[in-house]
Amino acid sequence: MKENRFDRFKFQPFIIEAIKDFGFYEPTEIQERMVPLVLKNESAIGQSQTGTGKTLAFVLPILEKIKPERKEVQAVITAPTRELATQIYQQILKVTEHCSPDQAIMSRNYIGGTDKQKSIDKLKVQPHIVVGTPSRINDLMAEKALFVHTASMLVVDEADMMLDMGFIEDLDKVAAKMPEKLQMLVFSATIPEKLKPFLKKYMENPKMVHIEPKSKTAENLEHYLLPSRHRNKKQLVHDALVKYNPYLAIVFTNTKKMAEEVADFLTEKGLKVGRVHGDLSPRERKKMMKQIQDLEYQYIVATDLASRGIDIEGISHIINYELPTDLDFYIHRVGRTARAGNSGIALTIYEIADEDALNRLEKMGIQFKYIDLKKEEFLVLEERNKRKTRVRQEDAAEKKAKSLVKKPQKVKPGYKKKMQWEMDKIKKRERRIEQRKK
Repeated sequence: MKENRFDRFKFQPFIIEAIKDFGFYEPTEIQERMVPLVLKNESAIGQSQTGTGKTLAFVLPILEKIKPERKEVQAVITAPTRELATQIYQQILKVTEHCSPDQAIMSRNYIGGTDKQKSIDKLKVQPHIVVGTPSRINDLMAEKALFVHTASMLVVDEADMMLDMGFIEDLDKVAAKMPEKLQMLVFSATIPEKLKPFLKKYMENPKMVHIEPKSKTAENLEHYLLPSRHRNKKQLVHDALVKYNPYLAIVFTNTKKMAEEVADFLTEKGLKVGRVHGDLSPRERKKMMKQIQDLEYQYIVATDLASRGIDIEGISHIINYELPTDLDFYIHRVGRTARAGNSGIALTIYEIADEDALNRLEKMGIQFKYIDLKKEEFLVLEERNKRKTRVRQEDAAEKKAKSLVKKPQKVKPGYKKKMQWEMDKIKKRERRIEQRKK
């Protein structure tokens, strides 16, 4: 029987049972380093890329520390989006279903777009674990329905995203109502300067756990570049999707408006397309996520809301209709595929204006393959940077032409035209010689 390396954490039997149910035998690096710190009541900041098992790194030790006999809130877990909060909540439920009835751990998920009054009515009994978005948790606290002053653990997941979405003020209000000796666990892809005052306010000498990715993106992920060359980009996306015939593909755009335009175009072309962006109502978003999970869609058009925090299983292809302004989001986008040992393809349709961004991505370690799509077939092309070499060759030919054509001592009208004609002739000859050598 395979040895389970989670055993050394000495978790309670219900947690060990759940881990075996998940089919996990070895902790990931973030779990290996974070779990002992949480069990020792240390505050910590964890930095790791998506898909590293981060959620279980805090969920398992928090569940270990919950005292079921205390009918009060003992841990608060916050997330920037409803979808991410719901995913964390689902993970907790999968573990706690292994609890014995007399030691049951109650958790609740509080997010926008749900019936607030219903939540207030149910809070006559306080849950052991509160999961949710900061704004909804704050609302329930303001209604004097939810009491977090008894909780000694606070998790802030995707903290940099919390900052971007303007949730730090709500978070501050939640943390301020909690005990002074608060164990805070913060998870973030980056630690922006504007986030530091909040962290300093509630965290004294936190432990830093920084998991350096082995590579910026998964090893079994292939990155392709396809030049738009003034063609209709929406048509290119359609043709690429039809050619790939993916198990499940996400097409990323930078704006909600563009997401709608691309989705409408693909729909008109006969593809069944799901949409995920910020303009959907909570009910629409919930319905859409369920339809995606149930594999009702083969194609999804999304904004960067879906690139972090939304865990959709089985994504085989990512298509970047446009490159994100913040290139970290390229990593988050393509991180949705090639997970759990599966392979994946990331295709970026680029324009000349994207050259600088592509160079920066290459410096980040992304290795692109250069392809084109003609007559419904993918063609492998020369490297994108071959053109730079060509430019250098032209410069060399021009240099030689200049050295051979000298300005006459006595100039006559039209001498400049004549010189240029001579230089062009030499340049053409030099290029022909270069081509023959090749």
